[in-house]
Amino acid sequence: MSGNEKPIRFGRLTEVPLEEVSALLNEPRNARHMPLAHRLSEGEVAAWVRGKDAQWSSEPYGPWAIWVGDRFAGWGGFQREDEDADFALVLLPAFWGWGSVITTAALDRGFDELGLDSVTIALPDSRNPDQAVARFGFVPDGEVSYDGTSFRRFRLSRSVWRAATGSS
Repeated sequence: MSGNEKPIRFGRLTEVPLEEVSALLNEPRNARHMPLAHRLSEGEVAAWVRGKDAQWSSEPYGPWAIWVGDRFAGWGGFQREDEDADFALVLLPAFWGWGSVITTAALDRGFDELGLDSVTIALPDSRNPDQAVARFGFVPDGEVSYDGTSFRRFRLSRSVWRAATGSS
């Protein structure tokens, strides 16, 4: 890590003050890529945090709060979708330039520490998959529908990730 890089830290969403989570979830610039999003009240944000955090009790993985340096940057990580570990990442606009670094760190943890065999990601039509996922080795894997909205699904296997990153 060079001297100008800030460390990335993953933790539980319950560690983040609700007003900071609310600012992230209600950020209108993020909403354009989140077709299922709507403005959340304080109570809805609290319930959302509890629901995301509860996944850690039923799965060996779940969503993380993400800090860059000492600042809350967003949330991301793996969630159970059918039989897959689905990766999501939502960052505050001030941290949009950190997406690639955070994704790399999360995928490393997912494959190496959590032992995932493959990871999926679902993107709405507003996202360009060539820019968003192909550079990590994800390949098209059909479509999925959530609440009547279609998403394109992509998959990344541990073997492809390890070959691309040179890890064993």
